Amino acid sequence: MAVRLKDIARDLGVSVVTVSKVLRGNADIGEETRRRVLKRMKELNYQPNMMARGLASGRTYTVGLVVPDLVHPFFAEFAKSLSGVLRTSKRALILASSEEDPEVEQQEIRTLLSRGIDVLLIASCQASLRNFYELGDVRTPYLLFDRNFPHLAAHFVGTDDVKVGEMATRHLIDIGRKRIAHIGGKNTSPSFDRLRGYRSAMAEHRLIVPESYVLVRERVEEAGDTAGFQAMQELLRLDPRPDAVFCYNDLTAIGAIEATLQAGLRVPEDIAFIGCGNLRYADYLRVPLSSIDHGTAELGRVAGEFALDLSAKPEQSPRSVLLESTLVVRESSVKGSSRR
Repeated sequence: MAVRLKDIARDLGVSVVTVSKVLRGNADIGEETRRRVLKRMKELNYQPNMMARGLASGRTYTVGLVVPDLVHPFFAEFAKSLSGVLRTSKRALILASSEEDPEVEQQEIRTLLSRGIDVLLIASCQASLRNFYELGDVRTPYLLFDRNFPHLAAHFVGTDDVKVGEMATRHLIDIGRKRIAHIGGKNTSPSFDRLRGYRSAMAEHRLIVPESYVLVRERVEEAGDTAGFQAMQELLRLDPRPDAVFCYNDLTAIGAIEATLQAGLRVPEDIAFIGCGNLRYADYLRVPLSSIDHGTAELGRVAGEFALDLSAKPEQSPRSVLLESTLVVRESSVKGSSRR
């Protein structure tokens, strides 16, 4: 039989209200009483009935997360870190994938909202978005991450992707490259902003950007390696071909490097590469990949704390939290390896 609050209260000679306050972390309970209650809960292996708590409080103690691709390393690591934070507060995480399809995304959002989640986190694949409340929900707070909508008054956690683009491109310039191409994404704020950063750094150093040096592709999260491979094949047909490529993410860079090696060229001697995301296996690739590290685990931790805060205080003015990115240099863009 499941242990009830009244069982713990009876054993300790205190009221059910007192036990309930300890469970909720109320500050008006003495330390000795709190210690005794928690000790007895542990002895009896007490597990709170979250459904009953939800009925009483109007909460479900669940957080919904919608990402473009569940198996992409960035989103997987983010979800793992986020879940760790929520777990410490006895919250459950419900995951959904939009498959980079706006209609699927809206369907998943409706499903999560119908389950009564306390907070929604989303990396949206919508090309434009005015308000999630158009989907019929007017009370669930939501938090955007990774992908922002500057004209939407919403909470956001992510990185400054203009700076990311500038940092990656300046690194390639610093190692002596001048014909720098960009393989980017489509219709998301990171893709727009990383392209802006790339163009800004090139203009700052008075380097020309031929139209043919900028290729944008769809579905770079779930099929980035294929997109990068095919885009790089186009770049290799150019005359003159690029001597460096800034790729939207690490998967795109992996595909682009493979196309370069299959063409009989050397990395980085003939063409240098840098990606974004700093995937865990970047050190172990055939050519270890330089990348921009977004601090994905920290991003998930910050988002988790933000979500808990929104759950407790839903009526907050929109605010953004931007984490600093860092450059990680590996063999794909080491200095002094270019043939001139």
